[in-house]
Amino acid sequence: MKNSGKGLGRGGGRGRNNGGGFGAGGYCVCAKCGEKVSHQQGVKCTTLKCPKCGHTMIREELLNQNK
Repeated sequence: MKNSGKGLGRGGGRGRNNGGGFGAGGYCVCAKCGEKVSHQQGVKCTTLKCPKCGHTMIREELLNQNK
């Protein structure tokens, strides 16, 4: 029996951020007080705490998307 290729099409999505990574540069920003620190390659901003207020940091590009 030959497959006709008419399945439901699982997969094929673009993943997080619509397939666009933010790259190594940029900043991690505190959503609470606005403090900025340089983004380190391989370290997620959400694993960092703000040096000023202790709140969780977020990638600057993500913060700007939500505005």
